[in-house]
Amino acid sequence: MSALDPSLPLLRVRSVGKRYGDRIALQEASFDLWPGEVMAVVGESGSGKTTLLNAIAARNRPDSGVVEFLGRDGRLQDVYAMTQAQQRLLARTDWGFVHQNSADGLRMDVSAGANVGERLMGLGERHYGRLRQTAEEWLQRVEIDASRIDDTPRTFSGGMRQRLQIARNLVTRPRLVFMDEPTSGLDVSVQARLLDLLRQLTRQMQLAVVIVTHDLAVARLLAHRMMVMQQGRVVEAGLTDQVLDDPQHPYTQLLVSSVLQP
Repeated sequence: MSALDPSLPLLRVRSVGKRYGDRIALQEASFDLWPGEVMAVVGESGSGKTTLLNAIAARNRPDSGVVEFLGRDGRLQDVYAMTQAQQRLLARTDWGFVHQNSADGLRMDVSAGANVGERLMGLGERHYGRLRQTAEEWLQRVEIDASRIDDTPRTFSGGMRQRLQIARNLVTRPRLVFMDEPTSGLDVSVQARLLDLLRQLTRQMQLAVVIVTHDLAVARLLAHRMMVMQQGRVVEAGLTDQVLDDPQHPYTQLLVSSVLQP
Protein backbone atom coordinates (compact mmCIF):
# COMPACT_ATOMS: atom_id res chain seq x y z
CA MET A 1 0.00 0.00 0.00
CA SER A 2 1.26 3.48 -0.89
CA ALA A 3 1.92 5.95 1.90
CA LEU A 4 -1.17 8.12 2.12
CA ASP A 5 -0.81 11.85 1.51
CA PRO A 6 -1.67 13.57 4.83
CA SER A 7 -2.99 16.57 2.92
CA LEU A 8 -5.79 14.49 1.39
CA PRO A 9 -9.03 13.79 3.26
CA LEU A 10 -10.33 10.26 3.62
CA LEU A 11 -13.69 11.35 2.19
CA ARG A 12 -14.31 14.40 0.03
CA VAL A 13 -17.91 15.47 -0.62
CA ARG A 14 -18.62 18.34 -3.00
CA SER A 15 -21.98 19.96 -3.89
CA VAL A 16 -24.03 16.79 -3.44
CA GLY A 17 -27.73 17.19 -4.20
CA LYS A 18 -30.80 14.98 -4.45
CA ARG A 19 -34.37 15.64 -5.60
CA TYR A 20 -37.52 13.56 -5.39
CA GLY A 21 -39.80 15.02 -8.04
CA ASP A 22 -40.26 18.68 -7.17
CA ARG A 23 -38.98 18.24 -3.64
CA ILE A 24 -35.36 19.12 -2.92
CA ALA A 25 -34.19 16.56 -0.35
CA LEU A 26 -30.53 17.61 -0.36
CA GLN A 27 -28.82 20.70 -1.75
CA GLU A 28 -25.16 21.61 -2.22
CA ALA A 29 -23.75 19.52 0.66
CA SER A 30 -19.96 19.68 0.91
CA PHE A 31 -17.43 18.59 3.53
CA ASP A 32 -14.14 16.75 4.09
CA LEU A 33 -13.70 13.89 6.55
CA TRP A 34 -10.23 13.03 7.81
CA PRO A 35 -8.84 9.67 8.98
CA GLY A 36 -9.88 8.92 12.55
CA GLU A 37 -12.42 11.77 12.64
CA VAL A 38 -16.03 11.39 13.82
CA MET A 39 -18.54 13.68 12.11
CA ALA A 40 -22.11 13.99 13.39
CA VAL A 41 -24.92 15.09 11.07
CA VAL A 42 -27.82 16.43 13.11
CA GLY A 43 -31.26 17.83 12.39
CA GLU A 44 -34.93 17.07 12.82
CA SER A 45 -36.78 14.41 10.86
CA GLY A 46 -36.95 15.37 7.19
CA SER A 47 -33.90 17.65 7.34
CA GLY A 48 -32.02 15.59 4.75
CA LYS A 49 -29.45 13.97 7.00
CA THR A 50 -30.28 10.35 6.05
CA THR A 51 -30.48 11.34 2.37
CA LEU A 52 -26.95 12.73 2.71
CA LEU A 53 -25.72 9.59 4.47
CA ASN A 54 -27.12 7.30 1.77
CA ALA A 55 -25.67 9.50 -0.98
CA ILE A 56 -22.13 9.47 0.41
CA ALA A 57 -22.29 5.75 1.29
CA ALA A 58 -23.11 4.81 -2.33
CA ARG A 59 -26.53 3.55 -1.31
CA ASN A 60 -28.55 6.11 -3.28
CA ARG A 61 -26.93 7.93 -6.21
CA PRO A 62 -27.20 11.72 -5.88
CA ASP A 63 -28.43 13.85 -8.77
CA SER A 64 -25.45 16.17 -8.58
CA GLY A 65 -22.07 16.54 -6.93
CA VAL A 66 -19.05 14.32 -6.33
CA VAL A 67 -18.17 11.81 -3.58
CA GLU A 68 -14.51 10.76 -3.43
CA PHE A 69 -12.81 8.22 -1.16
CA LEU A 70 -9.07 7.94 -0.51
CA GLY A 71 -8.04 4.53 -1.83
CA ARG A 72 -5.22 2.46 -0.43
CA ASP A 73 -3.20 3.48 -3.49
CA GLY A 74 -3.17 7.04 -2.12
CA ARG A 75 -5.54 8.49 -4.71
CA LEU A 76 -8.98 10.02 -4.28
CA GLN A 77 -11.44 7.90 -6.23
CA ASP A 78 -14.88 8.96 -7.45
CA VAL A 79 -17.22 6.52 -5.69
CA TYR A 80 -19.87 6.80 -8.38
CA ALA A 81 -17.37 6.21 -11.18
CA MET A 82 -16.70 2.77 -9.67
CA THR A 83 -18.38 -0.35 -11.01
CA GLN A 84 -21.00 -2.00 -8.80
CA ALA A 85 -18.50 -4.78 -8.06
CA GLN A 86 -15.94 -2.19 -6.89
CA GLN A 87 -18.56 -0.50 -4.73
CA ARG A 88 -19.56 -3.83 -3.16
CA LEU A 89 -15.91 -4.64 -2.40
CA LEU A 90 -15.48 -1.22 -0.80
CA ALA A 91 -18.65 -1.74 1.27
CA ARG A 92 -17.38 -5.00 2.76
CA THR A 93 -13.75 -3.99 3.31
CA ASP A 94 -12.90 -0.33 3.92
CA TRP A 95 -16.47 0.75 4.71
CA GLY A 96 -19.09 -0.30 7.22
CA PHE A 97 -22.75 0.69 7.63
CA VAL A 98 -24.60 0.47 10.95
CA HIS A 99 -28.37 0.68 10.46
CA GLN A 100 -30.90 2.23 12.81
CA ASN A 101 -32.91 -0.98 12.66
CA SER A 102 -30.47 -3.79 13.44
CA ALA A 103 -32.59 -6.25 11.43
CA ASP A 104 -31.56 -4.32 8.30
CA GLY A 105 -27.89 -4.91 9.04
CA LEU A 106 -27.98 -8.50 10.30
CA ARG A 107 -29.03 -11.88 8.97
CA MET A 108 -31.59 -12.66 11.62
CA ASP A 109 -31.87 -16.40 11.03
CA VAL A 110 -28.19 -17.33 11.08
CA SER A 111 -25.96 -17.50 14.14
CA ALA A 112 -24.20 -14.54 15.72
CA GLY A 113 -20.88 -16.10 14.79
CA ALA A 114 -21.91 -16.47 11.16
CA ASN A 115 -23.02 -12.83 11.07
CA VAL A 116 -19.56 -11.72 12.16
CA GLY A 117 -17.68 -14.25 10.03
CA GLU A 118 -19.60 -13.56 6.84
CA ARG A 119 -17.65 -10.41 5.98
CA LEU A 120 -14.37 -12.27 6.47
CA MET A 121 -15.60 -15.05 4.19
CA GLY A 122 -16.37 -12.36 1.61
CA LEU A 123 -12.65 -11.55 1.67
CA GLY A 124 -11.68 -15.17 1.09
CA GLU A 125 -11.24 -16.58 4.60
CA ARG A 126 -12.43 -20.19 4.60
CA HIS A 127 -10.74 -21.71 7.67
CA TYR A 128 -13.57 -22.59 10.06
CA GLY A 129 -11.38 -22.48 13.16
CA ARG A 130 -10.03 -19.01 12.41
CA LEU A 131 -13.49 -17.71 11.51
CA ARG A 132 -14.97 -18.99 14.77
CA GLN A 133 -12.07 -17.72 16.87
CA THR A 134 -12.29 -14.24 15.32
CA ALA A 135 -16.06 -14.19 15.81
CA GLU A 136 -15.65 -15.12 19.49
CA GLU A 137 -13.07 -12.38 19.96
CA TRP A 138 -15.34 -9.78 18.42
CA LEU A 139 -18.38 -10.87 20.39
CA GLN A 140 -16.36 -10.39 23.56
CA ARG A 141 -15.08 -7.07 22.28
CA VAL A 142 -18.63 -5.75 21.91
CA GLU A 143 -19.62 -7.19 25.30
CA ILE A 144 -21.59 -10.22 24.10
CA ASP A 145 -20.86 -13.48 25.93
CA ALA A 146 -18.98 -15.81 23.57
CA SER A 147 -21.31 -18.62 24.68
CA ARG A 148 -23.99 -16.92 22.52
CA ILE A 149 -21.98 -17.47 19.33
CA ASP A 150 -24.38 -20.12 17.98
CA ASP A 151 -27.55 -18.22 18.91
CA THR A 152 -29.42 -16.22 16.28
CA PRO A 153 -29.95 -12.44 16.59
CA ARG A 154 -33.68 -13.08 16.99
CA THR A 155 -32.92 -14.27 20.54
CA PHE A 156 -30.95 -11.10 21.38
CA SER A 157 -32.16 -7.89 23.00
CA GLY A 158 -32.19 -4.66 20.98
CA GLY A 159 -28.93 -3.47 22.50
CA MET A 160 -27.22 -6.80 21.86
CA ARG A 161 -28.36 -6.76 18.24
CA GLN A 162 -26.83 -3.33 17.74
CA ARG A 163 -23.58 -4.47 19.33
CA LEU A 164 -23.57 -7.53 17.07
CA GLN A 165 -24.15 -5.29 14.05
CA ILE A 166 -21.14 -3.21 15.11
CA ALA A 167 -18.99 -6.35 15.42
CA ARG A 168 -20.14 -7.51 11.99
CA ASN A 169 -19.04 -4.19 10.50
CA LEU A 170 -15.74 -3.76 12.31
CA VAL A 171 -14.36 -7.30 11.90
CA THR A 172 -12.76 -6.35 8.55
CA ARG A 173 -11.18 -3.27 10.17
CA PRO A 174 -12.75 -0.68 7.88
CA ARG A 175 -11.38 2.84 7.66
CA LEU A 176 -14.80 4.51 7.43
CA VAL A 177 -18.12 3.59 9.04
CA PHE A 178 -21.52 5.17 8.37
CA MET A 179 -24.04 5.07 11.22
CA ASP A 180 -27.73 5.90 10.89
CA GLU A 181 -29.27 6.70 14.30
CA PRO A 182 -27.56 3.67 15.94
CA THR A 183 -28.97 4.40 19.42
CA SER A 184 -32.52 5.31 18.40
CA GLY A 185 -35.25 3.23 20.00
CA LEU A 186 -33.03 1.86 22.77
CA ASP A 187 -33.64 2.38 26.48
CA VAL A 188 -31.58 5.19 28.01
CA SER A 189 -29.32 2.85 29.98
CA VAL A 190 -28.75 0.67 26.90
CA GLN A 191 -28.02 3.77 24.83
CA ALA A 192 -25.38 4.90 27.33
CA ARG A 193 -23.67 1.51 27.26
CA LEU A 194 -23.66 1.41 23.46
CA LEU A 195 -22.33 4.96 23.17
CA ASP A 196 -19.52 4.18 25.60
CA LEU A 197 -18.61 1.13 23.50
CA LEU A 198 -18.67 3.17 20.27
CA ARG A 199 -16.45 5.84 21.78
CA GLN A 200 -13.93 3.22 22.89
CA LEU A 201 -13.87 1.42 19.53
CA THR A 202 -13.57 4.56 17.39
CA ARG A 203 -10.60 5.70 19.46
CA GLN A 204 -8.90 2.31 19.61
CA MET A 205 -9.28 1.63 15.89
CA GLN A 206 -8.81 5.24 14.73
CA LEU A 207 -12.06 4.91 12.80
CA ALA A 208 -13.49 7.67 10.67
CA VAL A 209 -17.25 7.83 11.23
CA VAL A 210 -20.19 9.75 9.79
CA ILE A 211 -23.04 9.39 12.27
CA VAL A 212 -26.57 10.66 11.67
CA THR A 213 -28.48 11.49 14.82
CA HIS A 214 -31.26 13.73 16.08
CA ASP A 215 -29.76 13.51 19.59
CA LEU A 216 -27.34 16.35 20.37
CA ALA A 217 -26.02 14.45 23.40
CA VAL A 218 -24.88 11.65 21.08
CA ALA A 219 -23.12 14.21 18.89
CA ARG A 220 -21.37 15.81 21.86
CA LEU A 221 -20.19 12.48 23.24
CA LEU A 222 -18.91 10.93 20.00
CA ALA A 223 -18.17 13.57 17.40
CA HIS A 224 -15.18 15.83 16.82
CA ARG A 225 -17.15 17.93 14.34
CA MET A 226 -20.79 18.30 13.45
CA MET A 227 -23.02 19.57 10.67
CA VAL A 228 -26.52 20.88 11.27
CA MET A 229 -29.08 20.30 8.51
CA GLN A 230 -32.40 21.99 7.84
CA GLN A 231 -34.63 21.42 4.82
CA GLY A 232 -31.91 19.67 2.85
CA ARG A 233 -29.20 22.26 3.50
CA VAL A 234 -26.19 22.36 5.81
CA VAL A 235 -26.89 25.52 7.83
CA GLU A 236 -23.99 25.31 10.29
CA ALA A 237 -20.80 23.27 10.67
CA GLY A 238 -17.81 23.29 12.98
CA LEU A 239 -16.20 21.72 16.02
CA THR A 240 -18.87 19.97 18.08
CA ASP A 241 -18.35 21.86 21.34
CA GLN A 242 -18.12 25.15 19.47
CA VAL A 243 -21.39 24.59 17.60
CA LEU A 244 -23.27 23.37 20.68
CA ASP A 245 -21.88 25.94 23.12
CA ASP A 246 -22.07 28.94 20.79
CA PRO A 247 -24.56 28.18 17.98
CA GLN A 248 -24.67 30.85 15.27
CA HIS A 249 -27.58 29.87 13.04
CA PRO A 250 -31.11 30.48 14.40
CA TYR A 251 -32.10 26.86 13.67
CA THR A 252 -29.10 25.52 15.61
CA GLN A 253 -29.92 27.89 18.45
CA LEU A 254 -33.46 26.51 18.47
CA LEU A 255 -32.21 22.90 18.56
CA VAL A 256 -29.81 23.60 21.42
CA SER A 257 -32.31 25.63 23.45
CA SER A 258 -34.97 22.90 23.10
CA VAL A 259 -32.54 20.41 24.69
CA LEU A 260 -31.66 22.79 27.50
CA GLN A 261 -35.26 23.49 28.46
CA PRO A 262 -36.41 21.60 31.60
